[in-house]
Amino acid sequence: MADDNRASGGGEIRVSREDRVLHLTFASPGRKNALGQAMYLVLRDALNAAAASPDINVVVLQGADGTFTTGNDAADTTKPPPGEKPGTLQFIETIAAFPKPIVAKVDGVAIGLGCTMLLHCDLVYAAENARFLLPFVNQALVPEAASTYLLPRLMGLARASELVLLGEMFSARVAQDVGLVTAVLSSADLEAHVQARASLLAAKPRAAVRRAKALLRSVPPGGAMGRIAEESEAIEACLAGPEFAEMLAAFRDKRTPDFSKI
Repeated sequence: MADDNRASGGGEIRVSREDRVLHLTFASPGRKNALGQAMYLVLRDALNAAAASPDINVVVLQGADGTFTTGNDAADTTKPPPGEKPGTLQFIETIAAFPKPIVAKVDGVAIGLGCTMLLHCDLVYAAENARFLLPFVNQALVPEAASTYLLPRLMGLARASELVLLGEMFSARVAQDVGLVTAVLSSADLEAHVQARASLLAAKPRAAVRRAKALLRSVPPGGAMGRIAEESEAIEACLAGPEFAEMLAAFRDKRTPDFSKI
């Protein structure tokens, strides 16, 4: 695994790759991996590069030293250049549009944007000790990252209202119960489980995974009938593609399909 630590102010984003899985690690020693504006720009660039790279199939987001992230670094007062969006918003827009699967490994705390960014991850695995917080109303703010749309859609209006309006810390088990977290594991098992899930996902047919993710996350303008039409078009594209041909060939040859060279 090759490492590339990209320093940004008082923290850094550690970038490493293993096979077709890219790991982005938040690291702000002494600040619970709070994210400064420059760190958001590093994340933006890393995600854009991963989206364009044929060698990256999956991205894993994680925090260093047993903590995910507390979101925005309150000590960072950096202002963007005139006419440029803040790094926070650039990261949010990038992760929301990212076309490949994102797996989050959450231990310690996930606060603020550290919590809302999980809504744009496809698989979220949390340690039993993980804690989550949507502190925005407590700070006289409103949530970001489309969370006021995605949270009610995910867990219903009543549960979303409780978490957003009261702004209380909640556990990994509650996060799993409301659908924010895929599974809860012991701290000892979390790393290996995330690695195994990410590697399994990276071996899947890439075009099919990207199309499926796009369908899962998009809002059909024509309701169910519109979605049926979109799915039909995507299926036709899959049937005509090289991944489906490899799957058929492997079935005929009684072997495991190999999508790595497609």
